[in-house]
Amino acid sequence: MNAPARADRSAGAIVGWAVGDALGAPFEFGLGGMFSKRFPRSGGADGNELCGGGGWDPGEATDDTQMGLLIGESLLESDGLDLPDIFARFQRWAAADPKDIGILTETVLCSRLPWNRAAREYFAHNMHAAGNGSLMRAVPAALRYARRDQATRVEAARCISALTHADPATGWGCAIYQELLITALDGRDVQAALPAVIALVDEPERARWERVLRSDWHPRLATESNGAVWPTLGTALWALRTTSTFEEALRAAVDLGGDTDTVGAVTGGLAGAVHGLPAIPTRWTELVHTPLPGFSPHPRRAADLIALARALESR
Repeated sequence: MNAPARADRSAGAIVGWAVGDALGAPFEFGLGGMFSKRFPRSGGADGNELCGGGGWDPGEATDDTQMGLLIGESLLESDGLDLPDIFARFQRWAAADPKDIGILTETVLCSRLPWNRAAREYFAHNMHAAGNGSLMRAVPAALRYARRDQATRVEAARCISALTHADPATGWGCAIYQELLITALDGRDVQAALPAVIALVDEPERARWERVLRSDWHPRLATESNGAVWPTLGTALWALRTTSTFEEALRAAVDLGGDTDTVGAVTGGLAGAVHGLPAIPTRWTELVHTPLPGFSPHPRRAADLIALARALESR
Protein backbone atom coordinates (compact mmCIF):
# COMPACT_ATOMS: atom_id res chain seq x y z
CA MET A 1 0.00 0.00 0.00
CA ASN A 2 1.32 3.42 -0.89
CA ALA A 3 2.01 5.84 1.94
CA PRO A 4 -0.57 8.63 2.20
CA ALA A 5 0.36 12.01 0.76
CA ARG A 6 1.20 14.90 3.07
CA ALA A 7 -2.17 16.58 2.43
CA ASP A 8 -3.98 13.36 3.31
CA ARG A 9 -2.00 13.08 6.53
CA SER A 10 -2.80 16.61 7.71
CA ALA A 11 -6.46 16.22 6.77
CA GLY A 12 -6.46 12.82 8.46
CA ALA A 13 -5.08 14.34 11.66
CA ILE A 14 -7.75 17.00 12.01
CA VAL A 15 -10.70 14.91 10.82
CA GLY A 16 -9.49 11.89 12.80
CA TRP A 17 -9.27 14.05 15.91
CA ALA A 18 -12.90 15.19 15.58
CA VAL A 19 -14.09 11.69 14.66
CA GLY A 20 -12.36 10.17 17.71
CA ASP A 21 -13.96 12.80 19.92
CA ALA A 22 -17.44 12.13 18.54
CA LEU A 23 -16.93 8.36 18.65
CA GLY A 24 -16.01 8.42 22.32
CA ALA A 25 -18.46 11.06 23.54
CA PRO A 26 -21.49 8.80 24.20
CA PHE A 27 -19.33 6.34 26.17
CA GLU A 28 -17.62 8.86 28.46
CA PHE A 29 -17.29 7.76 32.10
CA GLY A 30 -18.47 4.27 31.17
CA LEU A 31 -16.77 0.98 31.93
CA GLY A 32 -14.34 -0.75 29.64
CA GLY A 33 -15.93 -2.99 27.03
CA MET A 34 -19.11 -0.94 26.62
CA PHE A 35 -18.22 0.15 23.09
CA SER A 36 -17.43 -3.36 21.84
CA LYS A 37 -20.54 -4.72 23.55
CA ARG A 38 -22.72 -2.30 21.60
CA PHE A 39 -20.68 -2.56 18.38
CA PRO A 40 -19.08 -6.02 18.38
CA ARG A 41 -18.24 -5.84 14.68
CA SER A 42 -16.66 -3.05 12.70
CA GLY A 43 -18.06 -1.84 9.43
CA GLY A 44 -21.41 -0.52 10.55
CA ALA A 45 -23.16 -3.91 10.59
CA ASP A 46 -24.66 -2.97 13.95
CA GLY A 47 -25.34 0.66 12.98
CA ASN A 48 -23.09 3.69 12.74
CA GLU A 49 -20.77 3.82 15.72
CA LEU A 50 -21.07 7.62 15.80
CA CYS A 51 -24.31 6.87 17.57
CA GLY A 52 -24.82 9.87 19.82
CA GLY A 53 -26.21 9.66 23.31
CA GLY A 54 -25.49 11.19 26.67
CA GLY A 55 -26.68 14.55 25.39
CA TRP A 56 -24.70 14.35 22.14
CA ASP A 57 -26.19 14.12 18.67
CA PRO A 58 -24.88 11.38 16.35
CA GLY A 59 -21.48 12.49 15.07
CA GLU A 60 -21.30 15.56 17.33
CA ALA A 61 -17.83 16.44 18.61
CA THR A 62 -17.38 17.86 22.09
CA ASP A 63 -15.46 20.64 23.81
CA ASP A 64 -12.23 18.83 22.86
CA THR A 65 -12.66 19.69 19.20
CA GLN A 66 -14.46 22.96 19.83
CA MET A 67 -11.60 24.47 21.83
CA GLY A 68 -9.05 23.23 19.31
CA LEU A 69 -10.90 24.87 16.46
CA LEU A 70 -10.87 28.16 18.37
CA ILE A 71 -7.09 27.85 18.60
CA GLY A 72 -6.78 27.06 14.90
CA GLU A 73 -8.96 29.96 13.83
CA SER A 74 -7.06 32.35 16.11
CA LEU A 75 -3.73 31.21 14.64
CA LEU A 76 -5.03 32.00 11.17
CA GLU A 77 -6.81 35.26 11.87
CA SER A 78 -3.99 36.60 14.07
CA ASP A 79 -1.37 35.27 11.62
CA GLY A 80 0.50 33.70 14.49
CA LEU A 81 0.35 33.01 18.19
CA ASP A 82 -1.73 35.58 20.07
CA LEU A 83 -2.28 34.10 23.53
CA PRO A 84 -4.63 36.85 24.79
CA ASP A 85 -6.78 36.34 21.68
CA ILE A 86 -7.01 32.58 22.21
CA PHE A 87 -7.92 33.09 25.86
CA ALA A 88 -10.60 35.63 24.92
CA ARG A 89 -12.08 33.16 22.42
CA PHE A 90 -12.13 30.49 25.10
CA GLN A 91 -13.96 32.88 27.44
CA ARG A 92 -16.53 33.82 24.80
CA TRP A 93 -17.13 30.13 24.08
CA ALA A 94 -17.45 29.28 27.79
CA ALA A 95 -19.97 32.08 28.28
CA ALA A 96 -22.15 30.66 25.48
CA ASP A 97 -23.10 27.60 27.56
CA PRO A 98 -21.41 24.74 25.66
CA LYS A 99 -22.81 21.29 26.33
CA ASP A 100 -19.65 20.27 28.13
CA ILE A 101 -16.67 22.04 29.65
CA GLY A 102 -14.04 20.70 32.03
CA ILE A 103 -14.28 21.83 35.65
CA LEU A 104 -10.72 23.14 35.72
CA THR A 105 -11.11 24.89 32.37
CA GLU A 106 -14.38 26.52 33.40
CA THR A 107 -12.92 27.70 36.69
CA VAL A 108 -9.93 29.29 34.98
CA LEU A 109 -11.92 30.93 32.19
CA CYS A 110 -14.55 32.31 34.55
CA SER A 111 -12.12 33.53 37.21
CA ARG A 112 -12.09 37.14 35.93
CA LEU A 113 -8.30 37.08 36.16
CA PRO A 114 -6.11 38.14 33.20
CA TRP A 115 -5.12 35.58 30.61
CA ASN A 116 -1.57 35.30 31.98
CA ARG A 117 -2.61 34.82 35.62
CA ALA A 118 -5.79 32.78 35.69
CA ALA A 119 -4.31 29.29 35.20
CA ARG A 120 -1.19 30.01 37.25
CA GLU A 121 -3.20 31.13 40.25
CA TYR A 122 -5.51 28.13 40.01
CA PHE A 123 -2.49 25.82 40.01
CA ALA A 124 -0.79 27.68 42.85
CA HIS A 125 -3.84 27.17 45.06
CA ASN A 126 -4.82 23.65 44.00
CA MET A 127 -1.65 21.97 42.68
CA HIS A 128 -3.87 19.71 40.58
CA ALA A 129 -3.83 20.68 36.90
CA ALA A 130 -2.46 17.62 35.12
CA GLY A 131 -5.67 16.66 33.36
CA ASN A 132 -5.87 16.07 29.63
CA GLY A 133 -7.91 19.24 28.97
CA SER A 134 -5.16 20.97 27.01
CA LEU A 135 -3.85 17.84 25.27
CA MET A 136 -7.31 17.28 23.79
CA ARG A 137 -7.13 20.49 21.71
CA ALA A 138 -3.54 20.30 20.40
CA VAL A 139 -3.99 19.14 16.79
CA PRO A 140 -4.57 22.49 15.00
CA ALA A 141 -1.48 24.10 16.56
CA ALA A 142 0.60 21.12 15.47
CA LEU A 143 -0.49 21.73 11.88
CA ARG A 144 0.29 25.45 12.13
CA TYR A 145 3.78 24.88 13.55
CA ALA A 146 4.69 21.74 11.59
CA ARG A 147 7.20 23.56 9.38
CA ARG A 148 8.71 25.74 12.12
CA ASP A 149 11.89 25.00 14.05
CA GLN A 150 11.53 22.64 16.97
CA ALA A 151 12.24 25.17 19.72
CA THR A 152 9.51 27.49 18.41
CA ARG A 153 6.87 24.80 18.15
CA VAL A 154 7.64 23.28 21.56
CA GLU A 155 7.36 26.70 23.16
CA ALA A 156 4.06 27.35 21.37
CA ALA A 157 2.60 24.01 22.53
CA ARG A 158 3.55 24.67 26.14
CA CYS A 159 2.28 28.27 26.10
CA ILE A 160 -1.10 27.34 24.62
CA SER A 161 -1.49 24.54 27.16
CA ALA A 162 -0.66 26.90 30.03
CA LEU A 163 -3.58 29.19 29.20
CA THR A 164 -5.76 26.81 31.22
CA HIS A 165 -3.44 24.10 32.59
CA ALA A 166 -0.41 25.48 34.41
CA ASP A 167 1.02 22.15 35.56
CA PRO A 168 4.29 21.63 33.63
CA ALA A 169 3.28 18.02 32.94
CA THR A 170 0.41 19.12 30.70
CA GLY A 171 2.59 21.47 28.69
CA TRP A 172 5.15 18.78 28.10
CA GLY A 173 2.40 16.33 27.15
CA CYS A 174 1.18 18.75 24.51
CA ALA A 175 4.71 19.30 23.24
CA ILE A 176 5.37 15.55 22.99
CA TYR A 177 2.08 14.95 21.21
CA GLN A 178 2.70 17.81 18.81
CA GLU A 179 6.16 16.48 17.94
CA LEU A 180 4.77 13.00 17.35
CA LEU A 181 2.02 14.42 15.14
CA ILE A 182 4.60 16.32 13.11
CA THR A 183 6.69 13.16 12.84
CA ALA A 184 3.67 11.37 11.37
CA LEU A 185 2.85 14.28 9.06
CA ASP A 186 6.40 14.04 7.69
CA GLY A 187 5.85 10.34 6.98
CA ARG A 188 8.37 9.23 9.59
CA ASP A 189 8.06 6.45 12.18
CA VAL A 190 6.39 7.69 15.36
CA GLN A 191 7.75 4.91 17.58
CA ALA A 192 11.30 5.43 16.35
CA ALA A 193 11.04 9.15 17.10
CA LEU A 194 10.02 8.69 20.74
CA PRO A 195 13.47 8.69 22.40
CA ALA A 196 14.49 11.97 20.78
CA VAL A 197 11.13 13.56 21.55
CA ILE A 198 11.16 12.50 25.20
CA ALA A 199 14.71 13.85 25.51
CA LEU A 200 13.27 17.34 24.94
CA VAL A 201 11.42 17.17 28.27
CA ASP A 202 12.92 18.77 31.35
CA GLU A 203 13.51 16.75 34.46
CA PRO A 204 11.74 15.76 36.67
CA GLU A 205 8.95 15.34 34.10
CA ARG A 206 11.04 13.28 31.69
CA ALA A 207 11.25 10.10 33.75
CA ARG A 208 7.51 9.82 34.10
CA TRP A 209 6.96 10.32 30.39
CA GLU A 210 9.62 7.70 29.64
CA ARG A 211 7.69 5.15 31.68
CA VAL A 212 4.26 5.76 30.18
CA LEU A 213 5.49 5.94 26.58
CA ARG A 214 7.58 2.76 26.69
CA SER A 215 6.85 0.13 24.06
CA ASP A 216 5.72 -2.36 26.72
CA TRP A 217 3.36 0.04 28.50
CA HIS A 218 -0.32 -0.93 28.62
CA PRO A 219 -3.27 1.17 29.85
CA ARG A 220 -3.77 -1.27 32.73
CA LEU A 221 -0.42 -0.07 34.10
CA ALA A 222 -1.69 3.50 34.50
CA THR A 223 -1.44 4.92 38.00
CA GLU A 224 -4.17 7.52 37.32
CA SER A 225 -7.47 7.51 35.46
CA ASN A 226 -7.27 8.22 31.75
CA GLY A 227 -8.53 11.71 32.46
CA ALA A 228 -4.92 12.56 33.37
CA VAL A 229 -2.46 13.71 30.73
CA TRP A 230 0.01 10.80 31.05
CA PRO A 231 -2.32 7.80 30.45
CA THR A 232 -4.23 9.67 27.75
CA LEU A 233 -1.15 10.08 25.60
CA GLY A 234 0.20 6.69 26.62
CA THR A 235 -3.06 5.08 25.52
CA ALA A 236 -2.94 6.80 22.13
CA LEU A 237 0.56 5.40 21.53
CA TRP A 238 -0.52 1.97 22.77
CA ALA A 239 -3.55 1.94 20.44
CA LEU A 240 -1.41 3.01 17.50
CA ARG A 241 1.31 0.39 17.96
CA THR A 242 -1.04 -2.54 18.69
CA THR A 243 -3.31 -2.05 15.67
CA SER A 244 -2.85 -1.69 11.94
CA THR A 245 -5.70 0.60 10.83
CA PHE A 246 -7.31 3.87 11.89
CA GLU A 247 -10.56 2.15 12.78
CA GLU A 248 -8.86 -0.53 14.88
CA ALA A 249 -6.91 2.09 16.83
CA LEU A 250 -10.07 4.07 17.63
CA ARG A 251 -12.05 1.02 18.63
CA ALA A 252 -9.26 -0.11 20.97
CA ALA A 253 -8.93 3.31 22.61
CA VAL A 254 -12.64 3.99 23.11
CA ASP A 255 -13.33 0.48 24.36
CA LEU A 256 -11.15 1.14 27.41
CA GLY A 257 -13.89 3.30 28.91
CA GLY A 258 -13.31 6.31 31.15
CA ASP A 259 -12.57 9.61 29.45
CA THR A 260 -13.43 8.19 26.06
CA ASP A 261 -14.01 11.41 24.14
CA THR A 262 -10.56 12.82 24.90
CA VAL A 263 -8.77 9.49 24.59
CA GLY A 264 -10.59 9.05 21.27
CA ALA A 265 -9.69 12.55 20.10
CA VAL A 266 -5.98 12.23 20.95
CA THR A 267 -5.80 8.76 19.42
CA GLY A 268 -7.77 9.88 16.37
CA GLY A 269 -5.47 12.81 15.67
CA LEU A 270 -2.36 10.66 15.78
CA ALA A 271 -3.85 7.69 13.93
CA GLY A 272 -5.26 10.03 11.29
CA ALA A 273 -1.83 11.55 10.74
CA VAL A 274 -0.29 8.10 10.38
CA HIS A 275 -2.92 6.43 8.19
CA GLY A 276 -4.27 9.48 6.31
CA LEU A 277 -7.75 10.74 5.52
CA PRO A 278 -8.68 7.90 3.11
CA ALA A 279 -8.28 5.42 5.98
CA ILE A 280 -11.06 7.05 8.01
CA PRO A 281 -14.41 5.34 7.27
CA THR A 282 -16.71 7.54 5.21
CA ARG A 283 -19.65 6.58 7.43
CA TRP A 284 -17.80 8.57 10.10
CA THR A 285 -16.52 11.50 8.05
CA GLU A 286 -19.98 12.10 6.57
CA LEU A 287 -21.57 12.39 10.01
CA VAL A 288 -18.98 14.18 12.13
CA HIS A 289 -19.71 17.82 12.97
CA THR A 290 -18.55 20.35 15.54
CA PRO A 291 -20.70 23.18 16.94
CA LEU A 292 -18.96 26.38 18.02
CA PRO A 293 -21.12 28.03 20.71
CA GLY A 294 -20.67 31.77 20.82
CA PHE A 295 -19.23 31.92 17.30
CA SER A 296 -21.42 30.32 14.67
CA PRO A 297 -24.91 28.84 14.37
CA HIS A 298 -23.53 26.42 11.79
CA PRO A 299 -21.39 23.45 12.87
CA ARG A 300 -18.04 22.76 11.26
CA ARG A 301 -18.14 19.61 9.15
CA ALA A 302 -15.41 17.43 7.67
CA ALA A 303 -14.96 19.68 4.63
CA ASP A 304 -14.49 22.68 6.93
CA LEU A 305 -11.92 20.80 8.98
CA ILE A 306 -9.98 19.81 5.87
CA ALA A 307 -9.99 23.43 4.67
CA LEU A 308 -8.71 24.54 8.08
CA ALA A 309 -5.92 21.96 7.97
CA ARG A 310 -4.77 23.16 4.56
CA ALA A 311 -4.87 26.79 5.64
CA LEU A 312 -2.89 26.09 8.82
CA GLU A 313 -0.20 24.15 7.02
CA SER A 314 0.15 26.76 4.29
CA ARG A 315 1.08 29.56 6.74
